[in-house]
Amino acid sequence: MNSTPQPEAARPGTTSLIPVFVQLKLSLLRNGLQQSSRRKAVYVTSIVLVGLFTALELLGLIALRGTAHMAALTTLLVVVLALGWAVMPLFFASGDETLDPTRLVMLPLRPVPLVVALLTASLIGIGPVFTLAIVVGSVIATANGAAATVVGVLAAVLVLLVCLALARAVATANIRLLTSRRGRDLAVLSGLIIGVGMQFVNIGVQRLGAAGGLRALAPVADVLRWVPPGSAMDAVRAAGEGSYGVAAAELALTAAALALLLWWWQRSLTRLMTAPDSSTLQASTEPDKARAQRPGLASVLPTGRTGAVMVRSLRYIWRDPKTKTAWMSSLTLGLLVPMLNAAQGHGSLYFAFFAPALLGMQMYNQFGQDTSAFWMVLQTIASPRDAYVELRARALALSLIAVPYVILAVTGVAAVTRAWRSLPEVLGMSFAMLGALLGTGGMTSALFPYSIPQDGGFKNVAPGQAGIAWLSLFGGLLAGTVVCSPLIALTIWLHVSANLGLMWILLPLGVAYGFCAAWLGLRLAGPRVVARLPEILLAVSKG
Repeated sequence: MNSTPQPEAARPGTTSLIPVFVQLKLSLLRNGLQQSSRRKAVYVTSIVLVGLFTALELLGLIALRGTAHMAALTTLLVVVLALGWAVMPLFFASGDETLDPTRLVMLPLRPVPLVVALLTASLIGIGPVFTLAIVVGSVIATANGAAATVVGVLAAVLVLLVCLALARAVATANIRLLTSRRGRDLAVLSGLIIGVGMQFVNIGVQRLGAAGGLRALAPVADVLRWVPPGSAMDAVRAAGEGSYGVAAAELALTAAALALLLWWWQRSLTRLMTAPDSSTLQASTEPDKARAQRPGLASVLPTGRTGAVMVRSLRYIWRDPKTKTAWMSSLTLGLLVPMLNAAQGHGSLYFAFFAPALLGMQMYNQFGQDTSAFWMVLQTIASPRDAYVELRARALALSLIAVPYVILAVTGVAAVTRAWRSLPEVLGMSFAMLGALLGTGGMTSALFPYSIPQDGGFKNVAPGQAGIAWLSLFGGLLAGTVVCSPLIALTIWLHVSANLGLMWILLPLGVAYGFCAAWLGLRLAGPRVVARLPEILLAVSKG
């Protein structure tokens, strides 16, 4: 039987995927901007801000040309850029639909052409342009001579391709995680990680200024110049100094890293497009049976309503992205801020108050964490006693984490600062502050509830409720400070009167004072919760 020859351009694999995916990327950008004027305004604003920042960075690098140890700065800068490209897809994978290769699973595409097409399409966007501008500026600031310029052109191309391939490979290898609930948790936690990273950057800049300029970066650069893509940037310096063998070796190292990344990316694509995921596998009931036989934390908590509410609160902390983010931020910053100040030699043990202050604030807006599910809690509150038990159980769940954490934070800062004589008073005041914030948190939860939206990773207050949120936060902190004022006055009096031998009494007094402040605040909050149940339900359901 004779068959009609298939046109060459229509045969599978003969048509280049590159123009198709480039047009797809441009169409996604265009269609996304056409969805709303707000999105278009945000995109244009991003272009303007990134463009200004890029221009300033580029001018700064060019102005530093010829500075001693400039190669150390550019090498470190390129490695930091690559690190940013590696971690950003883990946090913002939903911001670029082309990062999700699972959308292409049903298409008859081979991994190698797909990798080339996706890598080419990745060149389109604000991020690649910003990266290329910074790399070009680094090459201009480092290159010295014609040979270094030629090497710099090759280095710029390699650095850009390594950054893009690294981002794609990481996103592809973790796409199952990124599209799951845990992936959304990771995205919400990105703000915390970025904030902590900025603290270390701030310390690094301070140390850099104290150490006399770029010379302090030389030891770090000696290590990073053999870490791709930093090795490609250091090749520019080596070529300018006449070390052509070293320059060739560093370029070859970066090229080998690029090849390894492309291979990893291709393997991940093959596995992703051929292996079944959890949605195609038969569900098993064995884990549910196992969980039923192992009550876990519930077995060591009180029985009845108190234990049930504590378990629910602890599960919120572990499972709800917004609640988890707030807790992780408080736990990290409550220990990081005093430790960093102590490590720099000008810290004080009183910086440890960050720990009880940040954790005590988690008691505020307790009902807002329930969102619209608060109506189920409402069904169980029929009297001030019920409301008091509900708030008490939530405070106990918070205390299970806060009390040992405060002890650890204060003791750790005391060990770093060697201020052991001040440990009893600071620990006692910390417990008093924690108790006061638990009590005032119960009151503000009843008087100033507000909704926490669930549709955005960085929206913590529903529209129109920002004033209520600020009033709850600062009003509660002010009330907590006023509640602690008698103990603060006693501490000041002991210092002024030089009765330092009696400072130890602040520890038992602080524990007792904090307990009484929490108990009284929750007792007073109970009747107000019952009286305002409809208002609380309406307020927390707006998100």
